[in-house]
Amino acid sequence: MLTSNLAFRSGVIAAMTLASLASASESQASYTLFESGQVRPLVLSPDGKRLFAANTPDNRIEVFHVGPAGLLHLSSIPVGMEPVALAARSDNELWVVNHLSDSVSIVKLNQSRLGGRVIRTLLVGDEPRDIVFAGPGRSRAFITTAHRGQNSPIDPQLTTAGVGRADVWVFNAESLGASLGGNALTILTLFSDTPRALAVTPDGSKVYAAGFHSGNRSTTIFEPLIPDGFGLDGVPGPATNVDGVPAPEVGLIVKYDGAHWRDTLGRSWDEMIRFNLPDKDVFVIDAMANPPAQLAGSAGFFTGVGSILYNMAVNPVSGKVYVSNTEALNLDRFEGSGTYAGETLRGHLHESRITVLTPGGGVAPRHLNKHINYASCCAPAPNTENGKSLGLPQAMEVTPDGTKLYVAALGSSKVGIFDTAQLANDTFVPSAADHIPVSGGGPTGIALDHARQRLYVLTRFDNSISVLNTATKTEIAHLPMHSPEPPSVTTGRRFMYDTSFSSSHGDSSCASCHVYGDFDSLAWDLGNPDAPVLNHPGPFIGDTTNVFTGLPMLEEFHPMKGPMATQSLRGMANHGAMHWRGDKTGGNDAPSVQPDGGTFNEQEAFMHFRDAYADLLGRSSAISVGDMEDFADFVLQIKYPPNPLRPLNNTLTLPQQAGRDLFDIRECSVAGCETCHTLDPGAGIFGGTGAAVFDFQTQLFKVPHLRNAYQKVGMFGMPEVAGLISQDNGHKGDQVRGIGFLHDGAIDTVYRFMLGAGFSVDFPFAPTPNGFASTPAGDVERREVEQFMLAFDTDLAPIVGQQITLTDDNAATVGPRIDLLKARADQGECDLVVKSQFLLRELGFLYLGGGQFATSRASAPHLSDTALRLLANLASRELTYTCAPPGSGVRMALDRDGDGHLDGDEYDAFSDPADPSSTP
Repeated sequence: MLTSNLAFRSGVIAAMTLASLASASESQASYTLFESGQVRPLVLSPDGKRLFAANTPDNRIEVFHVGPAGLLHLSSIPVGMEPVALAARSDNELWVVNHLSDSVSIVKLNQSRLGGRVIRTLLVGDEPRDIVFAGPGRSRAFITTAHRGQNSPIDPQLTTAGVGRADVWVFNAESLGASLGGNALTILTLFSDTPRALAVTPDGSKVYAAGFHSGNRSTTIFEPLIPDGFGLDGVPGPATNVDGVPAPEVGLIVKYDGAHWRDTLGRSWDEMIRFNLPDKDVFVIDAMANPPAQLAGSAGFFTGVGSILYNMAVNPVSGKVYVSNTEALNLDRFEGSGTYAGETLRGHLHESRITVLTPGGGVAPRHLNKHINYASCCAPAPNTENGKSLGLPQAMEVTPDGTKLYVAALGSSKVGIFDTAQLANDTFVPSAADHIPVSGGGPTGIALDHARQRLYVLTRFDNSISVLNTATKTEIAHLPMHSPEPPSVTTGRRFMYDTSFSSSHGDSSCASCHVYGDFDSLAWDLGNPDAPVLNHPGPFIGDTTNVFTGLPMLEEFHPMKGPMATQSLRGMANHGAMHWRGDKTGGNDAPSVQPDGGTFNEQEAFMHFRDAYADLLGRSSAISVGDMEDFADFVLQIKYPPNPLRPLNNTLTLPQQAGRDLFDIRECSVAGCETCHTLDPGAGIFGGTGAAVFDFQTQLFKVPHLRNAYQKVGMFGMPEVAGLISQDNGHKGDQVRGIGFLHDGAIDTVYRFMLGAGFSVDFPFAPTPNGFASTPAGDVERREVEQFMLAFDTDLAPIVGQQITLTDDNAATVGPRIDLLKARADQGECDLVVKSQFLLRELGFLYLGGGQFATSRASAPHLSDTALRLLANLASRELTYTCAPPGSGVRMALDRDGDGHLDGDEYDAFSDPADPSSTP
């Protein structure tokens, strides 16, 4: 009876605790979707006895025992937010890259093999993605990050031309240093945009680092720089749509062919491009040097590898490097059936490839789907051609003898198998017989257990591990990992990635351009000459009269819209009609009544992309309305990460604050900055309300949000534009990006955007015959506004995801960081979660405010901040503090499966805290 009463009392206390905590944040979702791309989510321990898997949505590492009978789940280790890559330094030490937390968790694995705990948190640059060990005794850790971030000591030089924006942090794993986030041995900056994959030579002497959005030497020419008209003298035709309605004057996509910048007609536009795109894709680092450094000259990089570079693997025998990638065909134009001269991108936007790099300089791209007849479109799937295809290649593994390569095809839900000699010689023949289907869908990571003839595959669609028999080419087991993702996420995700479902050829999906729900840093001309002109329902800001002609702008959506930069699928909720013009709108379906009707109905707007499955991806027909609704439910949940340029205390720097003040009062000839680019975080508005405006273009455009401006830095150099931009800075040399700002990416910098005539009216300026020139005072103001726009608010405060580990000997160093995390939690910017371990049992704590922490056991009293820190000092238990998104603290700290029973109580009762059907 006493036991029963105690159990009952504990249950009541737990229920009361959870209820009170939940009610305090009931307006916040318990899970925030970021859709981070996994890079190296599976790895075997060196002795082959354990498999480690990144449970990305649950912010954990799952540990499995590997035996003759298969996989046995041993334990779950909380790490940072959005873990995407793992590397086992030894049988007893695992390093974990946390994409959202900008950190690396060092996990000490228990000798008992039952689990492990975080003993150190390293702080690195923004959005780390991959990690490898190389150098002397494989003692150096190499980590890819963006060239920015609050934890980076490097000036990102956001307004400086010709700067590399891909960093590789290098740590001496045997001597991490005593500083807050660890002492980096060096930080290499490579001449590329943000980096992703890493690979190591068999002897560990060299490291290969790849850019992510590496581009394809394409850019956009600003519309005013192109002679008016269509055909050979202006924009390539046609001059009208199928109904004879004149097309607007638009910009032009051009691509460098090694000698000249040419358009789709082969014309040279060299005089209009004031920068170079060297297209350095994969870099070679001397891991043995002190400190490590990129090899000098042409030996230090490879070009022409691909547009989007996903992963790399090295042949252990030949040393050849395999790069999984897609190549974009964005110089081509138009969606739809292509009756205009047969020109269309339908069913042939990208090619999925593995590029073979030979040490010494050889670059050999291999199209994985060379069997496809792109002249024929579009047979209903499934079909034989579709069944042979592999879409969106990701992680790869090579057999120890170097003869066979396995690749995870995210879009095809298969693992492809290639003879490496045939791959190098391009003599392979695509065949479904060389594929192993995985039941969970969306494979991203693989780990080869060659001795057991097993391949372990992480399936992203259902967050599980598939076990494949490599001898029989069959799936023999499928083990789910716990996930906090709601059904609306797991149901809708496949409609973004699944190339077999999305296209008749089996090689295209929405994720071909919207990489992991973001963009591809390219521009596309997806007009359709065969489509009709549609009504533009508005609403509009101010007078839509063209200030140059004095004539009213046509309130319409012409199908010949011209080049448009790929937009992100993040943060679309609460921002109304979609795409640059807002032409994906519910405004023509129902009245535009705020907050959710017509133009302001994001669900209805997204449904208008349904036809793209047939018109662009090359499916035999659009997907069903129900499937599209599921896709919309998924995609409208994707959030922007915190802005990495804002200080962690969320107090703007002096230049940023000065720009913020000017943003409210400076005006162009249409309205003030704040009038169009409304910033109201409380209402979920981050730069645009959903309304359209005259934008000094030939078409009306929806006012865009500004949350991702910092991602577009890296293109510098464009000529003077008569009557609009008078300043000409000359040729700017090598740059890392070809797409910048504005709807078509033709404007190189935010500063130059503000130099336009309309944006000079209320800034100090000097008139010239060709527009306006900057004065010293006006230049300072524009630079300040630029600084603010690059640090624009996003959906989450900059502290979200940040973490640190307190140990028994670093209290003085990490104490101020813990105080900062607490202070921001007190402001409601995050839920502060603390994780530790004692006697192989996980401990969780949630900050309640007022210096008090709730514990993950109902019978345990709240702990004060001081008492909690003493656990690290007196009990020698490391404490890892993490600022979680608001609303997710209870789940992450106290009740993992949301079943109302605290995790600690479940451990004590031997029920499973990761299974809501298993309770004390």
